[in-house]
This record gives sequence, structure tokens and C-alpha cells, in this order.
Amino acid sequence: MFDMFQLPFMVQAFAAAVITGILLSYLGVHVVGRGIVFVDLALGQISSLGVAFAAFIGTGLTSIPIIFTLVGALLMSFINIRDKRLKQEAIIGILYAFASALTVLFISKTPHGDSDIQEVLFGNILSVSWQQITTMGLFFGAIALMHLIFFKKFFGLTKSFENGENHLVGIFNIWNFLFYISIGLAIVFAVKINGVIPVFSYLIIPAVSAIMISKKDVTVFIISFIISILASFFGLSFSFHYDFPAGSSIVAILGGIFILASLFKIVRGFTLEKTA
Repeated sequence: MFDMFQLPFMVQAFAAAVITGILLSYLGVHVVGRGIVFVDLALGQISSLGVAFAAFIGTGLTSIPIIFTLVGALLMSFINIRDKRLKQEAIIGILYAFASALTVLFISKTPHGDSDIQEVLFGNILSVSWQQITTMGLFFGAIALMHLIFFKKFFGLTKSFENGENHLVGIFNIWNFLFYISIGLAIVFAVKINGVIPVFSYLIIPAVSAIMISKKDVTVFIISFIISILASFFGLSFSFHYDFPAGSSIVAILGGIFILASLFKIVRGFTLEKTA
């Protein structure tokens, strides 16, 4: 099972997956609590749109995706729906669809359109270098440090969304803005290595699964970290031993963990009903 670590590129892939999974699963608890699960897909797609646009014009492969994503995060931080007939997810979903369409249009004009689309969706984590891992680790470390120092501010804001008090946030809130910016920056680097779908899965599945397993806030964070690490290991192991794409394998393992968590919740609920 551990023989894959004899190959340097598998060690690098696992390191990248763990770094990605831990930060995104933490941010995912906030995303799920706020009810904005589409935000990752939308920002991930906006980042990919930046990559596609940069490839189309032939310059800015690093700077343009960052600019696109930060602008997208800034705009999303201002979304505050007051009409009860509309939901924030609907607006974010529209942005995702629009960014996806533009991405495909730009990629269709590149020399390797089909393969480029596949890489945008699922990434190519097996080709990641230590330089990329170091760069991502430094940015992710800075984001993690900010959230650690101001944990009460970010968590308190998430709780206000969970309690339906988001209307008190106002048009602009500095902590809401910093939250979206931190997600945007994390997604820029994560999508480049992992692809849109694995990044979305890391952000949502560990958090949702952990919430199904535990009601305690701290335990939810810990379980989500463990799930992301286990999925990274078993996903890459599955890919290595059976010659499947790495990104798709990780997503499949995350999906399997979600099914197990769902079954656990159902069985526990049935048991509690029987004992009540």
C-alpha cells in the first residue's frame, strides 16, 4: 500500500493533496455553514477562465488567473440578497455557468482544446513539482495563519449565517471580504494543480461528511481534516495500483466517504429513534 511512495512524483502528489485538502476542508466548514457551496465551483471556474484567457492572449499565465479570481471574490463578497424569492446560491450558480461557457470558448481556440478542458476539470497532480508545492504551501500557510489569529471573527460571522442573521452583515464587511479573498487565493493555487472538480470536492465533501458525523464544532474541523488526508492517500493509492487518473480517483474516494458518513447518520438516527 505504501510502495507508491518509492516514486518521487507520488510523494510530491501526496504532499500537494494533503496541503490542499487540509486548508480547503477547513474553509469548507465555513462555506457549508454559510450555505454557499457553489462559491468554490464559481471561483474555481473563474480562475480557470483566467488561465484560458491568458493562454488565448499568450501572456500572464500566473497573474491573470489571480486577478480574475480576486475580482470574482470581491464581487461575491458584495452579494447580499434581500429578496426572499432569491437565494445567494442562484446568483453564484449563474456566475459559474457564465464563467464555464467563457472558459470553453477560449480553450476551444487553443491548440489542445480537449486535453486542456480535461486538465482544467481534474488537474494533473502527478506532475506537480516541489517548487509548486512550496509556493502553494507558503500562500496556504499565510491564509491559515490569518484564520487562526482571527478565528473568532470568521467563525462568528459563519455562525450568523447559520442562524439566519446574515442580513446584519451589511453591504460590506471586512471579515466577509477577507473570507472571500482567502478562498479566492486558495482556489487559484489549488485549481492549477488539482483541477476544478477535486478542489470543489475537497472543499465540500469533508465538511459535509464531518457535520453528519458530529455536532461539535471543533470535532467537525478535526474530522474534516482526517477525511481529506485519508481521501488523498487512498485516492492516490487507487490511482497508482489500478492505473486510473489521480484527480478522478481522489474525488471517487471522497464520494465513497460521503456515502459511508450518510449511512452512519441514517443508522445513528434509526438507533436513537428506537431507544427514545
